[in-house]
Amino acid sequence: MNGWAVVIAGGVVIGYGALSRRLSTTLLSGPMVFMLFGLAIGPLGLDLLDAAKDPEVTRALLESSLVLLLFADAAGIRARDLRREEFLPLRLLAVGLPLTMALGWLAAWPLLPGLSVWELALVGIILAPTDAALGQQAFSNERVPPLIRGGLTVESGLNDGMVLPFFVLALAAAGEGYGHPGVAETFLRALLLSGAIGFAAGWTGASLLRWSLARGWSSSDWRQFLALAVPVIAYVACAVVEGSGFIGAWVAGLAFGIHLRRTPADLGIPPQDSDPAQNTRFTERLGLLLASLSFLVFGAVILGPTLQNLTWRMVVYALLSLTVIRMLPVALALAGTGLRPASVAYIGWFGPRGLASLVFGLLALEEHLPGETLLSGAIVVTVGLSIILHGASAPFLGKRYGAWFTRTLGVEPNLRENALADHDVPH
Repeated sequence: MNGWAVVIAGGVVIGYGALSRRLSTTLLSGPMVFMLFGLAIGPLGLDLLDAAKDPEVTRALLESSLVLLLFADAAGIRARDLRREEFLPLRLLAVGLPLTMALGWLAAWPLLPGLSVWELALVGIILAPTDAALGQQAFSNERVPPLIRGGLTVESGLNDGMVLPFFVLALAAAGEGYGHPGVAETFLRALLLSGAIGFAAGWTGASLLRWSLARGWSSSDWRQFLALAVPVIAYVACAVVEGSGFIGAWVAGLAFGIHLRRTPADLGIPPQDSDPAQNTRFTERLGLLLASLSFLVFGAVILGPTLQNLTWRMVVYALLSLTVIRMLPVALALAGTGLRPASVAYIGWFGPRGLASLVFGLLALEEHLPGETLLSGAIVVTVGLSIILHGASAPFLGKRYGAWFTRTLGVEPNLRENALADHDVPH
């Protein structure tokens, strides 16, 4: 990798770190800043980064950041979050997510000609998961009711992992006949075996941590490193058996969080020490840093070259993906819940596409499918537009929606959106 590219990347991290709070109130989101600097140092700018020269660096950065965030997000989700947020995350995940994948598949049919049935399915599946980092101001704005913020947070923490089985099976089906493993073998290795490995890694890691905490033998700093090692072990072990390291890391996070959270009170362990969110804080922060750098690399070596071969079909599909393909399933999923149209529109709009879509798209590209150029182009353009549109609109729409909620609540105290007024929002 070009040394100057590393220097510039470090400078962007320092600069954004110094201005992050100030920039959070502007149109410039973190992912947007990193992506724009990536464009500046890529082939369209200074040409300091090139995918052909550093393919392994690009893959390692994107995959490692997704592995850490999959684990941390899964470990931080509590069953009571799904109950506490009432209908919202369950409907978005159980109804909205499948409908989004199906509608994305159908919409790709006329707009992306030349792709096979399973390649079309891949487009819909890859662009279904959402990324909270791209609309952070909208997710964290305290003027937005806790029910909406919490529901969006839980949805984004779980939907990338829930999409994984559909992705690996569709990828296997698309590659079958081109020298790639078939669907049956993929099901066994990527789903069953990887899931078992991830469960064993997460459960064992949580068990060892509980055993150590009960004796007071572990320091708070090293507990962070213990948690970091769990997804790494799960990912590598799954890779050794040619399974899915991402499924392994996600299941490891679920098992780690569930088992650690159920630590018996009679062991005398302080609640904060057995809190999965506290023990995975370093893993989450490291994942967020790597994700930010991933957006820089995305702008340089993925988005830049794609813009040189941009077609109207890619742009139209991207716009549909960010609007109709997301918003219509959300509206159907939330029908009959009592939420006002303004709330449904807010939830529907803030379904940004980010890191998970990038990594899944990269994995699909590595399979050298017949329609890889059109497939990857649609994914890249969608993520690029999402970074700009969701990042720029989050402060403005969050403020507008929060003001609407305050006005309406003054007239209607029993507003459905106010159901969780006395509860904290999960982080």
